[in-house]
Amino acid sequence: MTQAPLTPERTSRHHDREIVALALPAFGALVAEPLFLMVDSAVVGHLGTSQLAGLGIASALLTTAVSVFVFLAYATTAAVARRVGAGDLSAAIRQGMDGIWLALLLGAAVITVVLPGAPWLADLFGASPTAAPYSITYLRISALGIPAMLVVLAATGVLRGLQDTRTPLYVAIGGFSANAALNIGLVYGAGLGIAGSAWGTVIAQCAMAAVYLVVVVRGARRHGASLRPDAAGIRACAQAGVPLLVRTLSLRAVLMIATAVAARLGDTRIAAHQIINTLWTLLAFALDAIAIAGQAIIGRYLGAGDVPGAKAACRRMVQWGIASGVVLGLLVALARPVFMPLFTSDQAVKDVLLPALLVVAVTQPVSGVVFVLDGVLMGAGDGPYLAWAMLATLAVFAPVALLVPVLGGGLTALWWAMALMMTVRMLTLWARARSGRWIVTGASR
Repeated sequence: MTQAPLTPERTSRHHDREIVALALPAFGALVAEPLFLMVDSAVVGHLGTSQLAGLGIASALLTTAVSVFVFLAYATTAAVARRVGAGDLSAAIRQGMDGIWLALLLGAAVITVVLPGAPWLADLFGASPTAAPYSITYLRISALGIPAMLVVLAATGVLRGLQDTRTPLYVAIGGFSANAALNIGLVYGAGLGIAGSAWGTVIAQCAMAAVYLVVVVRGARRHGASLRPDAAGIRACAQAGVPLLVRTLSLRAVLMIATAVAARLGDTRIAAHQIINTLWTLLAFALDAIAIAGQAIIGRYLGAGDVPGAKAACRRMVQWGIASGVVLGLLVALARPVFMPLFTSDQAVKDVLLPALLVVAVTQPVSGVVFVLDGVLMGAGDGPYLAWAMLATLAVFAPVALLVPVLGGGLTALWWAMALMMTVRMLTLWARARSGRWIVTGASR
């Protein structure tokens, strides 16, 4: 008996189940890094405003050092998912191993730059004389964990491509718990101050990387995939990641410009900016959980040659992104008085924090569309367009943000510039999604 075709309503329910099954565990894994920073901010914030300001600059630099290589997760997810859709699990895991080897090489290279360059970097991004020593201390210690962070990115991409977001969730829960305990113990128990916070994060990241390697190596042996580094495979992985690297560098440039502008507004405003930026990152990763599901689902559909399935999944995920953004925006607006005391007891910081948080709240529905479409196009391997679109966004944002201190604007004005940036991103991604040019089927793009 021939099975009846799915109705639009049944198709939506089918995609809902797929999205929920992948996005809910992905949410827990995605928020691990911002939760690490939130724990660091909460612990360090009670040491003093200068320490929190120093952490704000150092964490922005470290996040940049790691996040520019986010293609290790995103490109790997899409490539592995395509091969899963095509039915070749051995090739899927082999490509994932290439990504892990590339992560180790890149991590070693980043350490050689960050360790000696920490004082120059802190000065470049406007650390005040009181905040700079804390920035340098945190930056140098945390840099030692960068290779582990990059391995976590690559291995997470392998598992997501295999449609497994539960294992990253379990690892993230363990890593977050360890990081929280280590931070409190080393900062206050051992009296190490901001250095203890940095060491706690390094130890937790290394433990997470070790667990991921055990899981991926077991999967490689089970499916007969080689564990040895392959020069051609590593080179191909790096080349495929270049457009996403450009896209991510442009995005990080936006965030670093915002941090540099906030630093020049004074310690009070950079401290408030650090709190807002930490919350904004958490919200972004929460929305990106749907995008992670999109990468895995879209890659699998295109690998299997199912164009209608890919289009329907894209439409449904956009709806999820908008709804999630509305809910998160309302939560931010309503919960402002509750979570601010967790990060600072300085009334001056609270005063500049309140209005800027409202800007973050009203921007969340736009962010929901941005992150979902970003994930869809990544899952399709449409990296070149993402690179050009982000470069255009940077060109719009940079002059607006740099004018904020010139025109006497404050932190709220800076975050309105961030809202403009997200709106430009939404428009460029929406235009591409509507065009259908991102749809290319097959085991590879």
